[in-house]
Amino acid sequence: MVITATLSLYVARVFSFAVGAMVAALTFVVGLFDFIELLRRSATKPDATLAIVAEIGGLRLPWIAMQILPFAVLLGGIMAFWRLTRSSELIVARAAGISAWQFLAAPVGVAVLMGGFATAAISPLSAAFRGQAEALESSYLKTGGGPLALNGGSLWLRQSDRQLDPSGVAILHAAGVALRDGILTAREVSVFRLDGQDRLLERIEARGVKLVDDAWLLDDARRVTPNHLPDPARSIRLPTTMTPDRVQESFAAPDTFSVWALPGFIALLEASGFSAIRHRLQFQSLLALPLLAGTMTLLAAGFSMRQTRRGGVAQLIASGIAAGFLLFVVTKVSEEFGQSGALPAILAAWAPSAAGLMLSVALLLHLEDG
Repeated sequence: MVITATLSLYVARVFSFAVGAMVAALTFVVGLFDFIELLRRSATKPDATLAIVAEIGGLRLPWIAMQILPFAVLLGGIMAFWRLTRSSELIVARAAGISAWQFLAAPVGVAVLMGGFATAAISPLSAAFRGQAEALESSYLKTGGGPLALNGGSLWLRQSDRQLDPSGVAILHAAGVALRDGILTAREVSVFRLDGQDRLLERIEARGVKLVDDAWLLDDARRVTPNHLPDPARSIRLPTTMTPDRVQESFAAPDTFSVWALPGFIALLEASGFSAIRHRLQFQSLLALPLLAGTMTLLAAGFSMRQTRRGGVAQLIASGIAAGFLLFVVTKVSEEFGQSGALPAILAAWAPSAAGLMLSVALLLHLEDG
């Protein structure tokens, strides 16, 4: 038992160093290419100095590290297990009667802990830095007016409305939405006020709207109620819990929110009538990251622990890398189905990792006990 524990800790240490080195190397390489792309985009932007571009690239590094972590675990695991197999350390251990499942438990645990640490600790840092990078990129490298402009400048919003009914809601649609100096303005506004049974109580048509002091200020607005003539145009104040920052954030990329902020923001989006599918998928993907890291560890072990005297080691390692990229493709396809609503967010985020885990266990069973 002492020998098994000592061997497991030794394998876990070699695995940890290999994965850490691979994370650093891949982050540097991907970050370098990202920096070159930012330099290309800044060539026609006089205000985008080298310091600004370097700051944007540096702020994106934690996000890049989060993205490449599963591949770093796969490649680092292949390097570690292949090295231990080539030096005959794992071969001697298995000949001594120590099962592969025994000395793989520690590396898998380390990978799961790495994934959990990335989700719980690196995710908030990555989200905060990615948000700052997006803001700098919008200011210096993009010609549009930010997320609202990318949405076509239109806004659909659903909020609670208790002025006419205790359980009523108001649905607001506006065009030409703009956010300047912290003030949200729009034109061609339509507000549909419904009761708890979704029956129309009244409609408001306004020429313009401004969001200030926790209320929508409707200019040149006319009320239209069923079976009545429209009221004369006047200003109308409609209370709201929305703020300009919340409206702006609703169009922000899901990966600019940490795993701790996503549940509350998802509830806010759904209460306001926005779609939260992308944010739900991002939340479930972060939760599934430890499982994906553990799956990549088993996959690396299954493709790199073959004895070198049998030959074909290079082909086996290449097959392991190809299997990892195939899992990545399946994960991305599953995410696309999840974003389109064809698959529930939980299934879209967890199914690829679970399927990869079962295939990895089957491969190891064949290698160890087949």
